[in-house]
Amino acid sequence: MLLFVAVGRRNHNESAGISGVIEVALPFLIALVCGWLVTRAWRTPHSVATGVVIWLATVVGGLLLRNLLFNRGTATPFIIVATLVLGALIAARRLLSHRMSSHRLS
Repeated sequence: MLLFVAVGRRNHNESAGISGVIEVALPFLIALVCGWLVTRAWRTPHSVATGVVIWLATVVGGLLLRNLLFNRGTATPFIIVATLVLGALIAARRLLSHRMSSHRLS
């Protein structure tokens, strides 16, 4: 996630310095940890359902925290990109892992 934020900031001609990256990523990291705790993700690390819940918690929670506590914007293109990238990083990884383990067992 931090790498994604750093690349995004650089592509938008913003500083890719650590403080700027953390400022953008922090609301999503907080929401991600909350999603892990609520789902107890460590118990089922490859569960697609767990991944989807964590993904949605991270997107919704991160956007809310970003807007309400960090006073940062939530433009529609940002919401779309954040949703898709977080989906790929969180839920799609678990889906691929699940499918790969299913094929090994059969």
